[in-house]
Amino acid sequence: MQNEILIEIVTKRMPFGKYQGRLICDIPEHYLVWMYKKGFPEGKLGMWLHTMYEIRVNGLEYLIAELKKRYKPQD
Repeated sequence: MQNEILIEIVTKRMPFGKYQGRLICDIPEHYLVWMYKKGFPEGKLGMWLHTMYEIRVNGLEYLIAELKKRYKPQD
């Protein structure tokens, strides 16, 4: 997994929906599971959400824990 993608996950915000404005890394697992079943959007957003889904369902949160502390989110 590329570090750039992980950095984007901890700095980018959800642009729409129930969790609009929330960092991608802070979107609850149940919502990511729902999106997985429904289908992720196209483009970078879909890649970020799918990556976060894989991190959550596989218990890999440690991959982003340090990055969350190091990088400030972009508004």
